[in-house]
Amino acid sequence: MEDDTEDPSKSFFIFGRDVAQIPCFRNSFLYGISGGMGVGVLTFLGTSRPHLSTHVGFGSFFCGTIVYWMACRYQWSLRRFEQQQLREAMRLQSQYEGTQKERDLDLKSA
Repeated sequence: MEDDTEDPSKSFFIFGRDVAQIPCFRNSFLYGISGGMGVGVLTFLGTSRPHLSTHVGFGSFFCGTIVYWMACRYQWSLRRFEQQQLREAMRLQSQYEGTQKERDLDLKSA
């Protein structure tokens, strides 16, 4: 079977950061590229003006990438915040287990 781990020599670095480690980077660019190409081709088919369709395609690539990046990072940060809250609640639960504080919290939540 083929191993799914990436070869470190195939990593792509921008400003000293491995882009494979940045959340949402890959999907944002894939959706941006495919959307830009699709809109550019449709614009060319509709207008037959290559200069305009190139501009429209690049603009939709840029806007699509930025919009998807912002939406993905927002969802990622929400999930990360919820995970941190859950981690803290689990830590407190393990500290309070078997104490009067746990019984008081159980009565409040019921």
